[in-house]
Amino acid sequence: MTAETDTQTTTVYRVTGMTCGHCEGAVTAEISALPGVSTVKAVAATGEVTVVSAAPLADEDVRAAVDEAGYEFAGQA
Repeated sequence: MTAETDTQTTTVYRVTGMTCGHCEGAVTAEISALPGVSTVKAVAATGEVTVVSAAPLADEDVRAAVDEAGYEFAGQA
């Protein structure tokens, strides 16, 4: 799911393998490092990661960040 405003884009992604707060932190840190990302909220219980960015992100970039954190990118929610 992607929602755009005049200045920011909010996208919800599905990430599998997160089980705890440490997992959430690892995913948040890697995605936060992507250019244009302002906030990231990862929730292990639902597997959802909400990202607010200046412009829509390429799925390949988000996948690479999630892979780097050690989890599996399952696409947009």
